[in-house]
Amino acid sequence: MTPRIQEPHALAPEAIKAMMTLEQAIAHAGLDPVLLELVKLRVSQLNGCAFCLHMHATDLRRRGEPELRLYLLSAWRESTLYSARERAALGWAESLTLLPERQASDADYAALSAHFDERERVWLTMAIGAINVWNRLQVGFRVAHPGGAG
Repeated sequence: MTPRIQEPHALAPEAIKAMMTLEQAIAHAGLDPVLLELVKLRVSQLNGCAFCLHMHATDLRRRGEPELRLYLLSAWRESTLYSARERAALGWAESLTLLPERQASDADYAALSAHFDERERVWLTMAIGAINVWNRLQVGFRVAHPGGAG
């Protein structure tokens, strides 16, 4: 994979600073950090973002998440390893990431509403939007994940 732009972040420092400010606000919104990382990892799987997959899997490992939960995340609907709250968040993340196909379905929103209050729903939606922006930046410009060739 050849990067299309060597350092896209350096070319839009104001935008990156705004995104980092958003990330800090999301981190301090009171949502469980593991849940947020699982959502970011799942969205990055859907978008095929190797850079973000590397980052969020690494972050989850640092938080002590079992490898099996990382491996089975793409099949979360068929696994018993995820709580009802995590399932609701993952369903909403998929619904918004696959917006043309899923149209933010009423079923996904109902599941979300059963486990998250209105404030949490807004912050989770902001987190989903943010990771989708990061994925598009990294995938669009083919930013390589750390570690190089394996």
